[in-house]
Amino acid sequence: MGPAAAFLGPLQGKAAPRAFSAAYRPRWGLLISAPGRAEGRAAAVAFRAPPRPRGPPTARGAAALVPFPSRESIKGKAKLRLRECDVGDKFSHLPLRKASVLLPLLLRDGALCLLLTVRSMQMRRSPGEVCFPGGKREEMDKDEIDTALREAKEEVGLQPEKVEVICRLVPGIDKMNHLVTPVVGFIEDTFQASPNPDEVSDVFVVPLEYFIKPLNYVALPYKNSSGYLSWMHCFTYDDHERKKSFKIWGLTAHFAVFLAIVIFRTKPTFEVHYDLDNLITSAENGFMNLYASINERNKSSL
Repeated sequence: MGPAAAFLGPLQGKAAPRAFSAAYRPRWGLLISAPGRAEGRAAAVAFRAPPRPRGPPTARGAAALVPFPSRESIKGKAKLRLRECDVGDKFSHLPLRKASVLLPLLLRDGALCLLLTVRSMQMRRSPGEVCFPGGKREEMDKDEIDTALREAKEEVGLQPEKVEVICRLVPGIDKMNHLVTPVVGFIEDTFQASPNPDEVSDVFVVPLEYFIKPLNYVALPYKNSSGYLSWMHCFTYDDHERKKSFKIWGLTAHFAVFLAIVIFRTKPTFEVHYDLDNLITSAENGFMNLYASINERNKSSL
């Protein structure tokens, strides 16, 4: 059973329509096809009915039909798991420059998806790279949530009141030693981005399950913010309908993977350094170890 199917629970009842030619296909339960016709639209999803039980007709006819999971039940289950992992302002006191990103969740054709952006080639830092809407904290911002919502409005035209903020997850530290807080929120499934061309060149969505069960993944060696050799996630997501490929890596991939693990509670098909039985504790310990090593390195350079 694929992670999304396990998250939704067993699917029973009448057979669903035949799925489209699949570009991304979990083992059973969900068929995720190539993206829909609308630009930037996530992969379409159809449900595959489980095998019909063998046995006499009377036994088959007696089987109770269970309705497909509703949008509300999918979102509700995700929200519960996210709130269990909310760190609030636990790390806000750390003496690092602050930044935030918004991890916008939405449902497309019954599947949880993430909205991502491509940075404009005019940007001084990381032009052309995939990222979440976000940026550095400004004086007007009350907290990390304010920063994420303000930046999302500036970059893709997402109005703050249209975001249902659910939680803040364990932060990360970028290569400029900013404390980056991921803010998770649900947005309207029909949201149409209005990218600011000075900052964003493209907007697209990816099925969340892709970040624990990818088709194209490598782990890349790199020196982390503390100067130690580590590994980073690197995904290539092919949007066949738009004939585009997107490389998702670095801190963006790190946040996407952790979000998918939090919601699906499933071990990815690649190695991660989390204890799934103690997910938040292991994530917080990993972050604090990184912070301590950066702090120690800064002291030694004085």
